[in-house]
Amino acid sequence: MNSRERVNAALNHEIPDRVPFDLGGHICSGIHAVESIKLRKKLGLEAKLPELIDPMMFVAAVEEDLRQKLGVDCVGIYTKGNLLGFRNENYKPWTLPDGSEVLIGGDFVYTTNPDGSVYSYPDGNTSLAPSVKMAKDGLYFDNITRQEDLDAKTVWDAREDYKDQYALYTEQDMKDIEAQVDHYWNNTEYALIGSFYGVGFGDALQLPGPRFNEPKGIRDFCDWMMYMILKPEYIKEFFELQLEIGLKNLKTLYEIAGDKLSAVYTTGADYGSQLGLQVSRDMFRELFMPFHKRANDWIHENTNWKIAMHTCGSIVDIMPDIIEAGFDALNPVQISAAGMDAQMLNEKFGDKIAFWGGGASPQGTLVTGTPEDVYEETKRNIEALGKGGGLIGGNIHNLQYNVPVDNFLALVQAIKDAKPEA
Repeated sequence: MNSRERVNAALNHEIPDRVPFDLGGHICSGIHAVESIKLRKKLGLEAKLPELIDPMMFVAAVEEDLRQKLGVDCVGIYTKGNLLGFRNENYKPWTLPDGSEVLIGGDFVYTTNPDGSVYSYPDGNTSLAPSVKMAKDGLYFDNITRQEDLDAKTVWDAREDYKDQYALYTEQDMKDIEAQVDHYWNNTEYALIGSFYGVGFGDALQLPGPRFNEPKGIRDFCDWMMYMILKPEYIKEFFELQLEIGLKNLKTLYEIAGDKLSAVYTTGADYGSQLGLQVSRDMFRELFMPFHKRANDWIHENTNWKIAMHTCGSIVDIMPDIIEAGFDALNPVQISAAGMDAQMLNEKFGDKIAFWGGGASPQGTLVTGTPEDVYEETKRNIEALGKGGGLIGGNIHNLQYNVPVDNFLALVQAIKDAKPEA
C-alpha cells in the first residue's frame, strides 16, 4: 500500500499492510520547534531553522526530508493564519529564551521584560496590553486573560460579543489551501488531512482571543465554566454563530479540496482532565454534542471525508456520545489519563471509531523512560488499539521539546513493528 491507501484503509477499519504513522497531519500531532532541531541533527538531516506554524504551542512545520526519513503517511493542510493574529509567512529568525533559533512570521512583534519574560501583542501593537506571555525559561506562549468587569464590557448578546471571534476564509486562505492540496495530491502519495478546527466548541486555547484588541464576552476560563451553568442559552447562541461560520468554511473547503482529503479535524477542544471529564456527561450532551452533530451531519451528507476530533484527558465516559455525534476518529488517545486503557477502549469502541495516536505516555515513559521502555509500551498500546483495524499510530499530542530523541525514534520503530491482530 502507499500512504494514502494505508491511511484510508485504517480509517475504514480495514487491515492495512502496516499501521500508518502520523507526524504533522494536524496541528495537535506535530513537533515542537526545539525538538525538530534535535531530531534533524540526530538523523543527519540538513540543519534548517524550523518554521513555526503555531507560535502559541511552538509547533514547527514538518519538512519533506523528515517525513521521508521517518516514513510518515499523513500531511496536514493548513491556512497560514494563527491565534496571535499574524500570518505564517515572510519568516524571520527569532531566538528563544533557551538560545534555540527558529523562524517566525514576519509580522510578529514582541517585547522582553528585564526578568527575561517575553510578551506579544494584538495586531503587533505594543501600545495595547499584551495578550500572551512566555516565561523567562518557557518554550510556549500562554494566554493572558484580558477580561475586565463582565457587565461593563459585555452586552450579553453572544452574536455581538463574539462577532469577530471567527471569520470566513479570505481569498488568500483559499489560495493557500488550494496550492497545498494540488501539490500534495498530484506530487505525493500522502493522505491529506484537513487541519480545520473551525467548530471546536469551547476550545480553551481560542477563548481568550489573543489576536483581539479588546476581546468582549467571557474570556476567563473559570468564568466560562461557571457560565455554562448560569447562562447556557448565551453559550448556545455563541456556538450557533460559530457553527454558521464553520459550515460556510467547510463548504468552501470542500469546493477547493473535494474528496481529496482523507479526513478533517474539526475540533481541538479538551473535554477531559487527567482524572475525568471537565464537564459532566449531561452538560456535554446538552451544550456541545448537538452542535458537533450538526457539523458532522453536513460533512457526512456532502463529502467522503472522515471526521476526526482531538480531545485530551479522560473522556471514556462520553465515548458513546462522541460516536453518536458522528466522529469517525479520536485523537490523541491519552492512555495516561484515568480509565483510558488501550485494550478496553478497543474492545468497547474499536468497531465504531478509529484511534489516532496512542503511543507511549507523554507525561511519563516517553520523557523519563529508556528507549526500550518506550518501545515496549508503544508496541503494546498500538497492538491493542489496532486490533481489527482502525488505527493511525503516532505520538500522544505534539512531540514536546523535552523528549529524548532516542525515545521518540523508539516510538516510531514500535509503530512500524507492531502487528495488530485482525
